[in-house]
Amino acid sequence: MKTINAAGAPAAIGPYCHGVRVGDLLFTSGQIPLTLDGGMPEGIEAQTEQVFDNLAAVLKEAGASFDKVVKAVVFVTDLGDFARLNAIYEKRFGGHKPARSTVQVAALPRGASVEIELVVSLA
Repeated sequence: MKTINAAGAPAAIGPYCHGVRVGDLLFTSGQIPLTLDGGMPEGIEAQTEQVFDNLAAVLKEAGASFDKVVKAVVFVTDLGDFARLNAIYEKRFGGHKPARSTVQVAALPRGASVEIELVVSLA
């Protein structure tokens, strides 16, 4: 196992790392929309963009990209935001369509509206 910590993503807010590589698979920790300075943008669109920026930094650190994502798990506090979140998700993945689960949750760390974790093939 190899631990991944990306300088371009905000530091973990608990006892975990940004990701773990096991063989040819990368499992990212869920990323919330924290900025590098610890702030958080307002609104589902801006928060989703920030989550993808954070994930991009983790993928880059591991030598991967969004086109290698096998599975995404999306946590959102309001499924009423699904269409707006989905538009940004589709823009970031382009034509690539990994498997995905989307779950509404009661709350996320730091009051975030969205959190996304990924499973990535490094093969």
